[in-house]
Amino acid sequence: MTTISLPPLSWAARRTRIMGVVRRDFAALRRSPIRMFEILFWPTVELMLWGFVTAFLQTQRVPFVVAFLLGGVLLWQVLQKASNEISIAFLEDIWSRNLLNVQVSPLSSVEYLVGLVVFSLGKVVFAVTVMSGLAFVLYGFGVGGFGVGLAPFMGLLLVLGWSLGLVGIAAVLRFGENAQVIAWSLVFVVQPLAGIFYPISVLPAPVQALSWFLPASHVFEGMRTVMSGGPLPWDRLLWAAGLDVVYLGLTLGLFAWALRYARAHGKLSRFGD
Repeated sequence: MTTISLPPLSWAARRTRIMGVVRRDFAALRRSPIRMFEILFWPTVELMLWGFVTAFLQTQRVPFVVAFLLGGVLLWQVLQKASNEISIAFLEDIWSRNLLNVQVSPLSSVEYLVGLVVFSLGKVVFAVTVMSGLAFVLYGFGVGGFGVGLAPFMGLLLVLGWSLGLVGIAAVLRFGENAQVIAWSLVFVVQPLAGIFYPISVLPAPVQALSWFLPASHVFEGMRTVMSGGPLPWDRLLWAAGLDVVYLGLTLGLFAWALRYARAHGKLSRFGD
């Protein structure tokens, strides 16, 4: 048998280690019907719930466009699952008492995070694809209504979701397993501020000012603009992209600090006890 040795810091070696994280998580997913079920169950329930609500509103001649609510549901799932998938993947390493093994392996922290992000991206794309098909079959809603905005809308929400997931991971590293509720619930703090199912203008003035500093607010306002027949609001999307860059940089710094703290205080060896 031939052994291939790669320079540890080369791109080929880094790619191999990152894909090792992806293959590990995929193997765990493939062998767990419960995990496969969970990927689709809650998004499907939410889609059907809001779909029936919009169907009822249409029969009552309420001036609502079905695309607004269903489009909001689909994009909300991108944000929610991007955040939850990366944080829950980290928590599963804690629950299985595997985090210390990961930390003492040749895998760097950045490579570990990239592996979690790549795998979470695949799960998000799979879930949203299935939901889009259901929305078209059940309610006649097609994602083509997003137009060319679909890619930037999803990209901006993915980055924000990963940033929120990093905050949850950092909280667990700093404060221990008691803080794990933050890892999966933080994204829901954003939900009422982001204007997913209603315009930002309905919020109280002080809350409106706060919501404009959320990239998601600009995405969902842009979604409604496009679905109303308007042009893609590039100014909003550029502002959201700038906020995403700032938040991602801050959260990466927060994660690095929390990891150093956990190592210095011996917390990694106590996770899962």
